[in-house]
Amino acid sequence: MSKALIIVESPAKAKTIEKFLGRQYTVRASMGHIRDLPRSQLGVDVENQFQPKYITIRGKGDVLKELREQARKASKVYLATDPDREGEAISWHLCQALGLKETDPVRIEFHEITREAVTRALQNPRAIDRNRVEAQQARRILDRLVGYKLSPLLWRKVRRGLSAGRVQSVAVRLVCDREAEIENFKPEEYWTLDAYLRTGPDGPVFVARYHGAGEAKAELKTQADAQAVVAAVQGQPFVVTGIRRRERRRHPAPPFTTSTLQQEASRKLGFSVRRTMAVAQQLYEGLDLGELGHIGLVTYIRTDSTRVAEEARRAAAAFIAGTWGEEYLGGTERREEKERPHVQGAHEAIRPTDITLTPDRVRPYLNQDQYRLYRLIWERFVASQMASAVLDTVTAEIQAGSHLFRATGSTLKFPGFMAVYIEGSDEEKPEPEEGLLPELIEGQRLELVRLDPQQHFTTPPPRYTEATLVRALEERGIGRPSTYAPIIETIQMRGYVRKEDKRFVPTEVGKVVVELLKEYFPSIIDVEFTAHMESELDRVEQGQESWQEVLNRFYGPFAATLREAEEKVGGFEIPDEVTGEVCPHCGRNLVKKHGRFGWFLACPGFPECRFTRPILEETGVGCPACGAGVLVARKTKKGRRFYGCSRYPECDFVVWQKPVAGRNCPDCGGLLVEKRSRDQGLLHVCTRSECGFSEPAAELEEIPG
Repeated sequence: MSKALIIVESPAKAKTIEKFLGRQYTVRASMGHIRDLPRSQLGVDVENQFQPKYITIRGKGDVLKELREQARKASKVYLATDPDREGEAISWHLCQALGLKETDPVRIEFHEITREAVTRALQNPRAIDRNRVEAQQARRILDRLVGYKLSPLLWRKVRRGLSAGRVQSVAVRLVCDREAEIENFKPEEYWTLDAYLRTGPDGPVFVARYHGAGEAKAELKTQADAQAVVAAVQGQPFVVTGIRRRERRRHPAPPFTTSTLQQEASRKLGFSVRRTMAVAQQLYEGLDLGELGHIGLVTYIRTDSTRVAEEARRAAAAFIAGTWGEEYLGGTERREEKERPHVQGAHEAIRPTDITLTPDRVRPYLNQDQYRLYRLIWERFVASQMASAVLDTVTAEIQAGSHLFRATGSTLKFPGFMAVYIEGSDEEKPEPEEGLLPELIEGQRLELVRLDPQQHFTTPPPRYTEATLVRALEERGIGRPSTYAPIIETIQMRGYVRKEDKRFVPTEVGKVVVELLKEYFPSIIDVEFTAHMESELDRVEQGQESWQEVLNRFYGPFAATLREAEEKVGGFEIPDEVTGEVCPHCGRNLVKKHGRFGWFLACPGFPECRFTRPILEETGVGCPACGAGVLVARKTKKGRRFYGCSRYPECDFVVWQKPVAGRNCPDCGGLLVEKRSRDQGLLHVCTRSECGFSEPAAELEEIPG
């Protein structure tokens, strides 16, 4: 009897599903998209209502051939790509390529890769959602029009190899605008005055901060202001004039969305956005848990919703009550976090597929990165379903003459969700939790230990980290969950921003491109316009707008501006970026230059001094041969890329494939590298031939242009 065929994107996903569905199903992977716009041309007929020209992606011919053969033999074909626009588009392209009818019930959708979820999806197949497909198609064509029409202008006017993507340009603008804020910031002086007090000679010392004269809060702007208060209270009795006690509740954070997971993994684990998504993809697609089988550990990882299925809520409640007690259950009165208008309602938050699979229970089957990220997701979800923490807070008002000081303290009365998880902070120096005050009563006279005036200066807003840039993009409605990682990778790869101490700094190239786009293409670089365009795409998905209408409104003004810019924009001379490194021959500061083989350092004294040195691109992977160096990217004379030890010629270790950062081979501890297979796509492979370890690697969506 012929089997039903299920088509998913990745081999890892296929392997997980095939393990628990049984012999009546064949599961195959499309390896992501099978068709796309051609790379060598625009591929969009702007004169014919933006009709796209799709071709089979290079290297996907054999995959498509096998899928056609399997589809011919199958009793039924199900398309089980990801439950978002991108997944819907892949399913639609598969329909076209395999000769399936998109109006037939061929599409199945699930948000977690478990036996129950997949079985339920197979019982409820549906037709292709054409609105979703058209929303994805509109986004793809928009990005192609901007990238392929605007980038050549940058090549001619600024520098070859540049690009101006629709979303990436706004991200670069945010970084440039923040840098301008920092450069234009004028620090202002202010002072604080702390009184160190105690109830008696043997009593504990506590701190009260100066508040002002009377009820009005006073600002101490200069040293003279602070010293005037010091002189006024010196010798005065410090008397407790009021005590306020109250109970304060601290609520748990909601479960993770894509952006909050990326932010928290950056804060707590030090993961880059790309690393977070690669590891999360492995957890979603499924891992071998020994006797438990091959299952997906977390729900779908590209989501902007904090919604939790009722079934998952009930399971969490039972687990919490059994582990910590009934009093730790979250109150039913707490409402869901208010969803933003564009949130995809069918999606759930990122959560464990099975609450009983605790991090400690699955730890033997996970590598270090997988374990740490799964633990973060599991703890955040469990905490989100727990009771609020209760703190007892005390505020004491202390009078010294006509001047008022305030001391605050708090104690944890009931830990609630804090027994499991506390959300991280983006603050460089977060305020410490208030300590415990000694028992105080009104009218009590306190002993002054010392007065401590301190000078401070206001500080500019901090530069963006990966986490705070993702948050800024999300808050402004720029991009969608699947795009944050490739946006951040693209703006670095293009040389528009660089990292200094894990924070983004715009390069001169980035500043020039942003200024050019601001002057001639304000809509492309405008944050509100880009966010509005995302809303337009959402309207297409909801069937409220035609995708051609959206493109027509955009393209007319864009084409006119492009023609005007071609005539008016002159050439831009980008000054060389001066570095802190000194030329070993003549002592001048080296400058950063771009040549046919990439970036390099050169002496500005050319032609008198001809010193140059390539800029080594570090991979973050230690050299497995000597242990002292790191592997860096290099090129042969013919331009072929390879990776070698930074201590060359002392160590001559080289490898042709890109090393995998952040993890070693789970079988032998050897070096893992990226290797692309025609049949299986991107793999992580051990370099030790005697080991033979190989596994599919998660591939992230790319931002065109």
